[in-house]
Amino acid sequence: MAFKLTPYEIPGLLIVEGQCFPDERGFFMESYKAKDLPGTPIPPLVQDNLSRSKKGVIRGLHYQRKPSPIGKLVRCLRGRIFDVAVDIRKGSPTYAKWASIELTDEGNRMFWIPVGFAHGFQTLSDEADVMYKQNGYWAPADDCGIVWNDPDIAVKWPLPDALVSPKDGKLPALAATDSTFVWKAPAN
Repeated sequence: MAFKLTPYEIPGLLIVEGQCFPDERGFFMESYKAKDLPGTPIPPLVQDNLSRSKKGVIRGLHYQRKPSPIGKLVRCLRGRIFDVAVDIRKGSPTYAKWASIELTDEGNRMFWIPVGFAHGFQTLSDEADVMYKQNGYWAPADDCGIVWNDPDIAVKWPLPDALVSPKDGKLPALAATDSTFVWKAPAN
C-alpha cells in the first residue's frame, strides 16, 4: 500500500496520503511504512512526538536551527487542526509566506514540513491529538521559534481566542531571528 505524495502550495511541502479501508467494524490503514518512502524527499524518520491540545490552542511556530535542523511528518490522530508551515529559508521566493492545511482523524492524510520551515497548528475541535515524526532528535540548544502572531507573516488563524504557552508567546518575530536556512534554487 504505497503512499501518494502531492506537492503543496510552497515548494518542499507535501501532502502524504495512504489508503484507508473502512468497514462496519471501523477501519484499517498502514499509518507509516518506511520502505515506501526511499527515493522521495522525505528522509528517514527517527523520533515520534505526541501532543494533546484543547480547542483554540496554538502550538508554534517552531523549528530547530542548524546544526540540528528537523523536518516533520504531521498527522492528527484525534480531532481537527489547522496546520501551518512558514518558509524561513533566506533568499526563497516564498520567504515568510505560509501555507495551511486542515488535518483530521479521518482518512490517512499527513503533512510533510521539511527543514527550513517553521511549524505550528491551532486546534479546531474540542481536543486534538497530534503526532509528528521527525528526521532528527530534539536538541534543546537549537530549539527556536517565531511568535504565532508575527504581523509580517500574518497567519490567518481560524479561531480568534488563541491560547498559547508563555514560552510561545515570548518568541521573537521572524525579522528578529537568526535563521541559518538558505534557499537553493533547484538544479535544471
